[in-house]
Amino acid sequence: MKPTDCTDYDFLKIEPHWQSIWEQTRPFRAENGSSKPKYYVLDMFPYPSGAGLHIGHPEGYTATDILARYKRAKGFNVLHPIGWDAFGLPAEQHAVKTGTHPASNTQNNITNFRRQIKALGFSYDWEREVDTTDPKYFRWTQWIFLQLFKKGLAYVDERPVWWCPELRTVLANEEVIDGKSEVGGFPVERKNLRQWVLRITAYAEQLLDGLKDVDWPDSTKRMQEAWIGRSEGAEVLFKLEDAALGDLKIFTTRPDTLFGCTYMVLAPEHPLVPGLTKDAQRAEVEAYRKATASKSDVDRMSDAAKEKTGVFTGSYAINPVNGARVPVWIADYVLMGYGTGAIMAVPAHDERDYEFAQKYHLPTPRVIAATDGSDTLPHTGDGKLINSPGYDGLNWEDAKKKITADLAAKGIGKGTVNYKLRDWLFSRQRYWGEPFPIVWVGADDYARAAKLRRDLPTQPVTFVENGTTLFALPLPETALLLQLPDVQSYLPSGTGESPLANVPEWLEIWLNAETGAAVPASQPKPAGEAWVRGRRETNTMPQWAGSCWYYLRYLDPQNAQTFAGQDALNYWGVPDLYVGGAEHAVLHLLYARFWHKVLFDLGVVPQAEPFKKLFHQGIILGEDGVKMSKSRGNVVNPDDIIRTYGADTLRLYLMFLGPLEAMKPWNPKGIEGVHRFLRKFWRECIGEDGKLNSRVSDAAALTADTEKIRHETIKKVGEDLDAMRFNTAISQMMIYLNALQKEPALPRAALLEFAQMLAPFAPHLGEELWSRLGGTGTAMEATWPRFDAAKLVADAMTIVFQVNGKHRGDAQVPVASSEADLIKIAQEHPKVAPHVAGKALKRTIYVKGKLLNLLVG
Repeated sequence: MKPTDCTDYDFLKIEPHWQSIWEQTRPFRAENGSSKPKYYVLDMFPYPSGAGLHIGHPEGYTATDILARYKRAKGFNVLHPIGWDAFGLPAEQHAVKTGTHPASNTQNNITNFRRQIKALGFSYDWEREVDTTDPKYFRWTQWIFLQLFKKGLAYVDERPVWWCPELRTVLANEEVIDGKSEVGGFPVERKNLRQWVLRITAYAEQLLDGLKDVDWPDSTKRMQEAWIGRSEGAEVLFKLEDAALGDLKIFTTRPDTLFGCTYMVLAPEHPLVPGLTKDAQRAEVEAYRKATASKSDVDRMSDAAKEKTGVFTGSYAINPVNGARVPVWIADYVLMGYGTGAIMAVPAHDERDYEFAQKYHLPTPRVIAATDGSDTLPHTGDGKLINSPGYDGLNWEDAKKKITADLAAKGIGKGTVNYKLRDWLFSRQRYWGEPFPIVWVGADDYARAAKLRRDLPTQPVTFVENGTTLFALPLPETALLLQLPDVQSYLPSGTGESPLANVPEWLEIWLNAETGAAVPASQPKPAGEAWVRGRRETNTMPQWAGSCWYYLRYLDPQNAQTFAGQDALNYWGVPDLYVGGAEHAVLHLLYARFWHKVLFDLGVVPQAEPFKKLFHQGIILGEDGVKMSKSRGNVVNPDDIIRTYGADTLRLYLMFLGPLEAMKPWNPKGIEGVHRFLRKFWRECIGEDGKLNSRVSDAAALTADTEKIRHETIKKVGEDLDAMRFNTAISQMMIYLNALQKEPALPRAALLEFAQMLAPFAPHLGEELWSRLGGTGTAMEATWPRFDAAKLVADAMTIVFQVNGKHRGDAQVPVASSEADLIKIAQEHPKVAPHVAGKALKRTIYVKGKLLNLLVG
């Protein structure tokens, strides 16, 4: 490849030159099948916002690009793809404000992101680029949803959801902060709406078990485990004094403490609360429920660490083990989505219950005696039962089993496993999302469709609306893709439905249940038994849908027959390395794992887990040491750095800041040093006339010391790349370059090797100097340098000499020196001799290769 004609390190000319060559030659194309070993390295793909790339994007992308380039040099067939997670609320809000179609804004943002990414020289296979809003892509998102639907993992339910009147849409928990929408900061409220829900809880145990099979950070595994929240315990029925209300079911992990229960706590939204609330308490209860409704579940759980609050309903339950009358309270630290939405409180043996009981002056009887005899409350450790007739003296673990069995025998309880994990709310009342391939029909029409179709679920998905039961009829797979219709306004309908509800010609249809063909219901019903009257689903899928499976589409992005061909799936499998921010440590990874496991159970993917190895890059803080934000004015724009220093400098500096996983502040002074390093290497290779430096020669040889550093550098850079220790690899190259500067002449071969090692980090400069130095082909195609282990063996070593444990001197000695040799050298050493002269040598302590201690007296 021809280099530029630059006489100096002109990165503004060099970098576009090599980017143009890569654009034309497509050297990063991955083959679906090769005799080479495969390596699939994946970035968490970005949402293409109008603000463009932020500095956190190229940090992770640079790391994966370095590995991709290194693996190619090591002989791997590398898949390194990129794409866009482009559905979602920001694009829709832009459409609401401007009246432009979200697709137009999205494509403009993608164009800008693509430009920025190419300017950084990342070695992506652009032929595999995906976009979740591309109909050729979301056709297969819809197809996967249909598989979930047929498997009984999708249903509808009226759920209390976060409703934002200003945005006129439902928000996910993570989109609500302190009772306001994340986008716009508008007040939100609770509202019951018909929602699609995915039964992720059916895979709770598999999601837990699978964590043992992946190489992930322990902290991420713990977060997943905590989110799933598996706990073993018992369901127990408490009768209510008002028998008309039925029984109150609770879940507890400590049935052994039942005799210590002195009050009950329900989630404020528990359906029994209105009936349990007495007139005297009604105003206070309603005020508390309203206040709770403005908090997200995340806020309520974080508030659990603060002072407890609650309200007494005025009603009582009966403790099933001793008949005690137990007051029923409500408190916001109990969530409806966990367990049964009700708990028994045992203040003597639970810290949260104890704090609540102390505040509201509730009794705290002890029922577990600590094994160490202490009587401190609350006691949450092990011990033996007391004040528990029939069970006193039993070890608490044995008591758990016996009490649970006794409850089961009486029909008032049973042992069970509970999960904090809740089914996945999978609806948004928005336009800019994947439309559901579902049509709602009446009972007679569904029965007629069922006679024509064999792919309907065993249990129909139904919903009662205005007293009529409607049935969810899926489109036949052959009828996909279902596209979004054009709309006059991108504002939600305001009734809880999306803007799709305002497109009658698309919404109300005659559907051919066999073929999926549709005509507007305003037209006469077509002839034939297969035609049914229906209403399309107006909800759209959440942004999570497209990001759940994109790593699979990269394998075969042009396939029109399936989401990915079997040959591609079998060859590439799943990513060997997945790199992205820790902010996605729970939900994205959990949802993707769920979808993948369903596809695995269906036999369409060959592995049970989607991501073998996971790495989280750290956050880059502003120069002020605070998280970057526009409001603080500490945001760093990659475009500005590239214009001033070049992409290679930015890439190198991002990796040199510190360990990849660490949180690091941006330091504009530090980038100058990295830039000088690149200029220094240029000057060692290229003279002022633009030709090779006069010190460069094929006949030159490195001095012994520098030759040793050369082999140390090849070894360390390779090992550090394998271990993703990019900062220390750069440090070693700096040490080597300093040594090269001191050489009287520079072997061309050594500089070519250096350009090869530098190329994954600074690919433009690496290729430019490789070409100018006369390298064959390109640096990325050349075989990675190998070190000679024999050259790393030192012929001398430094020994520290001590006399009676005190340091008295040291010396460079031959590696082959024996202990007797070292004793003689020490006794003659000018700094040691005065301390041993005239004294008897009693014994020596020799730490081989490091230290000799002479004990004299």
